[in-house]
Amino acid sequence: MLLNPARNGVPSLVRALRSRPRATVFLTVPDAVVASLAGEVAAGGDIPGSVAFVHCSGALGLGALGRLAEHHVVGSFHPLQSFPQPRRPEAFRGSLVAIDAPAPPLRRRLERLARDLGAKPRGVDEADRVVYHAAAVYASNYLVALAGEAVELLGTIGWSESEAVAGLIPLMRGALDEVARRGPTSALTGPIRRGDVETVTRHLEALAGLDSGSAKGPRKADVYRMLGQIALEIATRAGLEPAAVERVNRALTRNVAATRRRRPR
Repeated sequence: MLLNPARNGVPSLVRALRSRPRATVFLTVPDAVVASLAGEVAAGGDIPGSVAFVHCSGALGLGALGRLAEHHVVGSFHPLQSFPQPRRPEAFRGSLVAIDAPAPPLRRRLERLARDLGAKPRGVDEADRVVYHAAAVYASNYLVALAGEAVELLGTIGWSESEAVAGLIPLMRGALDEVARRGPTSALTGPIRRGDVETVTRHLEALAGLDSGSAKGPRKADVYRMLGQIALEIATRAGLEPAAVERVNRALTRNVAATRRRRPR
C-alpha cells in the first residue's frame, strides 16, 4: 500500500489499515515531510501493530519514521533509479534497490518485492545511507547537470538544444557503456587521458573567453578545472606517465583567465 497525502488522506488510510493487519505501507513523499507524515499517521491511533511502514528515501535513516517505530516494524526501500515522472514497473528491471529493515521478516519481504520487480536488493545500513545517496546524485542528477552544461556550450556556437542533445547523447551512452564494460579507469578517454596539454589549455582559454562575457562568472572554466582534476586522478591510475600528469596539472591550475591570449582564427 502506497501512502501519498496528495492522493490518500491520512484519516482514510488509518481506517483502511484497521482491517488490513498484514499491510506494508510505503510513504512515497519528499524527504522533508517523511517525519511529519509519520507523526501524523502515528497520531491517528488504533493501527494494528502488525502493520509495517517503509519510507522510500535514499538519504534518510529509519529514525525519520519516529513515532511509528515505537509500535511498528519499519524499513526503507529506495530504488536506485531516476523518476522525473511516473514510469511503468519495467523501469525497475536491472536496477538496484537499497533496503534497510532491522526486522528480518520485513527485510525478506522487501527483498522479495525488489526481485518481483526485476530489481536487485542490496542492504544499505543507516550509517552508510548519506554517502550512498550522494553517490546516486553524482551518477544521476549531476550527469544531467553536465549534459546541460555541454548543451549550453554548443548553444554558444549556434546549435539548437535539440541538435545538441541529438549529438551528445550517443557520446554519453558510449562512454557509459564503456564504464559498464571496463570500469571508470579503463573507460577514460580524451585529452587528459592522453596527456594532451595543448588541447586542455585551448579548452580553458575558450571557456575563459565565454565566462568573461557572462554574468555567472567563471563557472564554465571552474567546472572544467574541477572535473579535469578528477579525470587526471583517473588517468594517473590508468598509467599516464608522471611527467605528463605534472604538465596537465599545471595547465589545470594555471590562471588562464589572467594570461589568456586570443589565438588567430
